[in-house]
Amino acid sequence: MPRQIYVNLPVKNLKASIDFFTKLGFTFNAQYTDETATCMIISDTIYAMLLTHEKFKSFISTEIADAKKVTEVINCISLETRAAVDEMVQKAIAGGGHKHNEPIDHGFMYIHGFQDLDGHLWELIYLVPTP
Repeated sequence: MPRQIYVNLPVKNLKASIDFFTKLGFTFNAQYTDETATCMIISDTIYAMLLTHEKFKSFISTEIADAKKVTEVINCISLETRAAVDEMVQKAIAGGGHKHNEPIDHGFMYIHGFQDLDGHLWELIYLVPTP
């Protein structure tokens, strides 16, 4: 079985976060979803657990970082095309998120990103296939 990664992110409003990410094209695993958490499917092996602040606090002994004020992590996802990167950023902005950088084109890699409703940074990349 391949290893999996579960990124745990605190959210202030779980329903709003589910609506936001649904509009970006993500789906959720109902088996790991209740009123305190949901499992957002990013790929076959990568998931984001969106947890209410109360649920998130049950796993830590420190304060929850305010991602709108400090950066705790940049979540980076690869997409199939450059257009898909720009499209997801536009959907995120239309859904209440914010652009967090200008597009960067390195030739072999295109990068653009957004902040979600809670300020978490999401960087989207398109890697040009190598021959």
